[in-house]
Amino acid sequence: MNTRYYDLINQTFYFPQEEFTLNKDNLQFHGIDLMKLVEEYGTPLKFTYLPKISKNINRAKMWFRNAMEKHDYDAKYYYCYCTKSSHFQFVLNEALKNNIHIETSSAFDIDIVETLMAEGKINKNTFIVCNGFKRDQYVTNIARLINNGHKNTIPVIDNFEELDLLQEQIDGKFKIGIRIAAEEEPKFEFYTSRLGIGYKDIVPFYRKQIAENKKVELKMLHFFINAGIRDTSYYWNELLKCMKVYIALKKECPSLDSLNIGGGFPIKNTLAFEYDYQYMVDEILNQIKIACDEAEVPVPHIFTEFGSFTVGEAGGALYQVLYQKKQNDRENWNMIDSSFITTLPDTWAINKRFVMLAVNRWNETYERVLLGGLTCDGDDYYNSEQHMNAVYLPKYNKEKPLYIGFFNTGAYQETIGGFGGLSHCILPQPKHILIDKDKNGIFATEVFSEQQKAEDVLEILGYKKKQEQ
Repeated sequence: MNTRYYDLINQTFYFPQEEFTLNKDNLQFHGIDLMKLVEEYGTPLKFTYLPKISKNINRAKMWFRNAMEKHDYDAKYYYCYCTKSSHFQFVLNEALKNNIHIETSSAFDIDIVETLMAEGKINKNTFIVCNGFKRDQYVTNIARLINNGHKNTIPVIDNFEELDLLQEQIDGKFKIGIRIAAEEEPKFEFYTSRLGIGYKDIVPFYRKQIAENKKVELKMLHFFINAGIRDTSYYWNELLKCMKVYIALKKECPSLDSLNIGGGFPIKNTLAFEYDYQYMVDEILNQIKIACDEAEVPVPHIFTEFGSFTVGEAGGALYQVLYQKKQNDRENWNMIDSSFITTLPDTWAINKRFVMLAVNRWNETYERVLLGGLTCDGDDYYNSEQHMNAVYLPKYNKEKPLYIGFFNTGAYQETIGGFGGLSHCILPQPKHILIDKDKNGIFATEVFSEQQKAEDVLEILGYKKKQEQ
């Protein structure tokens, strides 16, 4: 009988895969021996595999390059990284090795941009696309960036008042974009995105506030789909509606020359993940070109804003199963040495699934389990995988420690979980390490942050200050 954990994975999926292989009965991720990481750094452990960031950026550039050649698409492609997915310096440092651009969403983003400029990581040719609802400090920071000479800063207008706010603080002429308030998928509780300006209002807004405005140059139309770039009738319908607006604007506004197709590519969340990236890029550019050719307007330059796609597949989290609780005849709870709510908050908040695999003991028999976190919250659990609606792991044995890994967790989890701050039940933040690879294929690890200490938490809560008084 095929009762080993390896047999389960092998008969359910194509295995091994590009990033997942085995060394005897231990899992490897991009050739990294995960058990060695556990032995050296312990658990719980967060890690970021930096080379994956550059690899995904260059994959996307290749897909767009191929599609532009295939369709004789006479324009340029600009890859932007949206910083909200992960603001960490090590992420930006790796991403910016690849001649990319940046998308921001809040005031402090601009401070990060200015720091990167001072360090020589970006220059005047780098586009800074400023999205989000803009008030006060964000407007001030955008104006400072432009007034200090960074003319490739493009604030994307989100509502009718923003243009006036920007003009009050920006000296001289500046570029802008306009964001379309796309209609949401039918399953949403509301019909139209709260972000951007409605389809029917964009051309009138241009005529009223921009057309005769000597201070403003409209360069970009921003098209964002919350569900991401997916091969659905909903996506294609919204793209065609966007093109109608772009063409109508272009015929009145010669300076408009760029289309920002925000909304990212999906990333792998199961070993059964399938997505034809090249096909999607081909078809997007094909539809844009057809629409422009029929209207006899030049095709736009293409901007994308990939956040999760850039950094998501670089991250992972390792845990130890501490104990198994048998709550009834059918439910075995494997308790991990951390919390899902605090370290992988998307599993709790939006029921997101990540690739989850055992790290060791692949050649032993398996069982169906539920995974529980250490907090006292009833929602601190992870109990299903998309492919089988259950979690299967090697059988618990208190004499043989079991380690598990969650992969492709590199986007949003640290910032949503409150990195360096307070966590539910004040469980400590795990140790976080960075993994790089040199030209000879040698891995190097570096501790980015140690596990949070009680003193750190007490200071945040005010206890340390009280003691010092």
